[in-house]
Amino acid sequence: MPALLGLLRTMRPKQWTKNLLFVFPAIVFDGKLFETESFLRVFGAFALFCLMASTVYIINDLVDLENDRQHPKKKNRPLPSGKLPIPLAVGAAVIFPMMTLGSALLFSQPLALILALYLVLQLAYSFWLKHVAIVDVLVVMTGFILRVIAGVVVIDVQNFSPWLYAVTGLLALFLAVGKRRQELIILGENAVNTRPIYEEYNLPLIDDMLRVVTTSTFITYMLYTIESQTKLGSDLMLTTVPFVLYGLFRYLYLIHVRGEGSAPDEVLLKDRPLQINILLFVMANIIIIYVLPKL
Repeated sequence: MPALLGLLRTMRPKQWTKNLLFVFPAIVFDGKLFETESFLRVFGAFALFCLMASTVYIINDLVDLENDRQHPKKKNRPLPSGKLPIPLAVGAAVIFPMMTLGSALLFSQPLALILALYLVLQLAYSFWLKHVAIVDVLVVMTGFILRVIAGVVVIDVQNFSPWLYAVTGLLALFLAVGKRRQELIILGENAVNTRPIYEEYNLPLIDDMLRVVTTSTFITYMLYTIESQTKLGSDLMLTTVPFVLYGLFRYLYLIHVRGEGSAPDEVLLKDRPLQINILLFVMANIIIIYVLPKL
């Protein structure tokens, strides 16, 4: 039983919120959130992506086992701490992707292709690309864009704007760079021991990258609201821009002023103003896309 609980912890169920945020935009902004068949298909894609992402987390922990044992927080994870037996983790890392891809093939062949691409990309990241400066964060961004595509290919999309790929990709890049910054600060001189790629980074570079990505994310979302083909047109979508601006600024405030060092998904789960902002953003979009057209 403790080993199974350790396996569940290694699967990172708390981080499944990222799949929720990135797999569902297609159905939400296409105006089909309340269509039962479409919702169930996207939910299926979400569930399969969670299982595949969990496989990647297990593989990453196996690959980074020695480095994680030197990390102040990661050393308490089930694998580095010895609570999860290595053979059980290896078995799960083999069985889970087979189950996921097999189920996806029966459900949606395009989705199976996306999941296979995601797995290959993440394996390349685990064994090679995470050691290549700049490329490492771009791979993280690509993984999130694949999540959005997964939500697109399982339904008949009609009003989805391709600008949303750019928005979600840049948002993922913003969070990835922010996470790198916090780890550099928290780990200090020990950063290189826990993740060798940090030898290629420093705070001035990270801060410059964060400025560029923050600006790009905001401008791209504005362009999306102007060009998006929602049922009401683009004018009202512009009213959601302040929520995105606040969300970006709030996260920067948390890492620069509050010294928040948690992963972005953990910040989301415990910062109440950020949660309220996201809730208001979702409500505004639902009203604009689903409620007002029926009045």
